[in-house]
Amino acid sequence: MPKEETCNDAFQVDKSTTNRNNVDKKRTTSISFSKSTNLSGTKNATSRGRTRSRGSSVGKIDLHGDTMPLLNNQYYSEKSGSSTPFLKKTITISKENFWIIPLMTFLSIQALYYISGNHTESNFLHKFVTLSYHDEKTGLYGKGINDLAFVFSYMIFFTFFRDFIMFMIIKPLAIHVLHIYKVSKLRRMMEQCYSIVYYGISGPMGLLVMKYSSNLWLFNTENMYKSYPDTQLNFYFKLFYLVQAAFWVQQACILVLQLEKPRKDYQELIFHHIVTLLLIWLSYVFHFQQMGLSIYITMDVSDFFLSLSKVLNYLESIFVTPVFLMFIGSWIYLRHYINLRILYSLIWEFKEVGPYVLDFAQQQYKCWISRPIIFVLIFSLQCLNLFWLFLIFRILYRLVFYGVQKDERSDSDSDDDEIEIEAKEKMD
Repeated sequence: MPKEETCNDAFQVDKSTTNRNNVDKKRTTSISFSKSTNLSGTKNATSRGRTRSRGSSVGKIDLHGDTMPLLNNQYYSEKSGSSTPFLKKTITISKENFWIIPLMTFLSIQALYYISGNHTESNFLHKFVTLSYHDEKTGLYGKGINDLAFVFSYMIFFTFFRDFIMFMIIKPLAIHVLHIYKVSKLRRMMEQCYSIVYYGISGPMGLLVMKYSSNLWLFNTENMYKSYPDTQLNFYFKLFYLVQAAFWVQQACILVLQLEKPRKDYQELIFHHIVTLLLIWLSYVFHFQQMGLSIYITMDVSDFFLSLSKVLNYLESIFVTPVFLMFIGSWIYLRHYINLRILYSLIWEFKEVGPYVLDFAQQQYKCWISRPIIFVLIFSLQCLNLFWLFLIFRILYRLVFYGVQKDERSDSDSDDDEIEIEAKEKMD
């Protein structure tokens, strides 16, 4: 190595060392200067505080008010200081367990009603707690505007029920027992398990109501019109109908607010819910509950097998194929065959069986106006169900010939969804 380069290197090392020492000196000087400044400032302030006489603050007191300075502030600071941790804890718990809020709201309404001692319809809370318009002569229940309060109350209940089932029961089981750590898969698992719970209850209950509270057993379409107008219902029929209405309204709110991640058929689902809610409202107001009950059952039973097949698919169970075939059978029978029978009855039986007249005084709405409206709504559902049947057959085709088990409507999952949920839960 040439000497010139060695000397230059040595000079550069010396120079850098010198610069570093200078910087250290400056830092030391600035620190000592700031310390001395602070000390001197403190001493000056102390000396000034001792020699300076305190000015009177009497002139600054507002004698017109009902508070004293300092004392009132101290009281509120102590009060807020003691209550702030409780409020923060309450807010945190409510955020982590949202189901507590609707549960407490629902239970508060129930408790206030029963504590009041007045369990008649004169009590304002009666309409939120139990069915209204009871006719003591017939033992049946009429219909009216108060039924909306009952539907609203059970919307609150289903908000609690959904979150509690999903986050307090299904989520821990899915993570700690089934070891599902993928966010998108876990979310879909929770949603479909909740559907299994609800439809597993509503489906059999609907069939029981059909058997014991109506003349529709096995979807006898003629009996939909024989007893028209059904202005009064028995307790179980009306209870089932309004609870179902509350569930569908709450599900529509979830869909519109996108509390669940939208699927590829989001627009079709929106249309489906609009048509369903219109059918529920029109059938109840214009006394076509017998037909509405049939529509309820066709959707609930088929949706139960749909959700069950999805969950088994998420778990990669060996029972996926037989359950999926059961789902296809129930879908074709209930959502197509039965619905087509109802459409057929609208063409041939609607006019011939029972009264066919428009009479507002007698609440007779089975006439030439209601017929096309009902037909168009149910036919719209049928078209949408045919679209979904096409997707179902695509899944079946891929399952049989390629062994692919994927829901055509599912949103695409990204690799970013792969996270360690257990670690995240511990951090939270």
